[in-house]
Amino acid sequence: MPGTCGFPFHSLRLCITIGGTAADVHFALFSLPYPPPVDDGKRHFSPDHPHYRTRNDDVNVPTIRIEPPPPVEVYSSQPLRSPVCLSSPSAVRAASGSRIRASGVIVPRRTFLTIIQQGKEGWQLSLSRDPKRLAPGLHINIPIYHSLNKIDLRESSISIPNICPRPICRATVTADNVPVLCSGSLFYRIVDGYKACFAISDVQNNIRNTGTSAMRSVLGHFTYDQVIGDRNELNKRLNIVIGSSIVNWGVECTRFEVQSFQPANREVERQLELQMEAERNRRKQLLDTQARNNVAEGQKQRVILESEAHLAAKSNEADAAFKTVVREAEARQQQALMEATALAQQIDGVATAVAAPGSKPGPAERREALSALVELRRLEQLRAIANGTGNTTYFFGDRAAMGLGAGAADAFNVDYAEQVKGGLARNAHMKGTGTGKVDGGAAVGAVDEAGHL
Repeated sequence: MPGTCGFPFHSLRLCITIGGTAADVHFALFSLPYPPPVDDGKRHFSPDHPHYRTRNDDVNVPTIRIEPPPPVEVYSSQPLRSPVCLSSPSAVRAASGSRIRASGVIVPRRTFLTIIQQGKEGWQLSLSRDPKRLAPGLHINIPIYHSLNKIDLRESSISIPNICPRPICRATVTADNVPVLCSGSLFYRIVDGYKACFAISDVQNNIRNTGTSAMRSVLGHFTYDQVIGDRNELNKRLNIVIGSSIVNWGVECTRFEVQSFQPANREVERQLELQMEAERNRRKQLLDTQARNNVAEGQKQRVILESEAHLAAKSNEADAAFKTVVREAEARQQQALMEATALAQQIDGVATAVAAPGSKPGPAERREALSALVELRRLEQLRAIANGTGNTTYFFGDRAAMGLGAGAADAFNVDYAEQVKGGLARNAHMKGTGTGKVDGGAAVGAVDEAGHL
């Protein structure tokens, strides 16, 4: 506003927001003192006005007044109750610096040097062209002339939030038409900083968008049970799909991890619970049926095994009986052969004794020898019958009926046996053997003698 002395007077008002509050800074710029008040009724300042100054004031130093605004009005021209007036430039700078430091405001500073940290790289443009790669370290960066883009080459992660916002019609749907909520973390690494800077405008935002769309697409190929049962397969498929999409940006997808997976709402969750309950009942019935089948199969196998065991036992018993009969028959056959051999030897011996000296026994001699031996066997059987304890006694038939000769005595004649024994004894005594043994000739002679009696 103009001064009263005719010289231009300007007051600059600057509003600075510090820590959520605003402060009015009034700069009173002038080089001449205020004139004394004139009683012309046209004075612009009264003696009680905060900007009023007299000739005795220090007019060589500009005055700065810092006034915080009232709580309601951000921009206020009302003076403070106790304004702070600084009349020294150093005091002004100290006061303003302390207020800015206390508020926590970071004042950017442009320098000619820049530092690229380890694990990062920079791409510097000169007048927005001619990109140059800056390795980790200290580099010159001229303001306005140079523009710098820093790229982090370390492995980083981006959170993919739930891709099922309300309403449910926009939800992700699995292969079995189940709307689900799904979130995950995408881990990536920039392998080509040039492409990450100049092939895409906002690499992180585009990676997040690509991960969201890929998750929505891949989930449509899996059923709800497949995702719950094998989440690693879903992670591998997402890693392949996202990696093939962002490789042109110089970015490598290292892995993808599904963090949460659940139904979209309570109704879907209830339907899934009913489905799982029905599936559990079905499996229970299937297991019960299999158990009954296993029991029946076990009983069947038990009966089969028992019958096979019984059959094997009977077969073994039959084999044992057969082998026993065969062995017994063989034993009897061997016994008969041995007895026949012994009888033949006896017949030969008796026939040789009956025949004339120096001649071979003929059929007649052999017949006589056989008759003698048969009579001896008859005597033995009669002795056994006589010594028996039974009430019934059996006797052999007549001699002619058995083919032993026509002159034989009747088998029912008991004295006939005694006569044969006596003849054998006398014959042995007459020959003077003295050994007590009865030879074939003596036996035949005894039989003939008994037959003539």
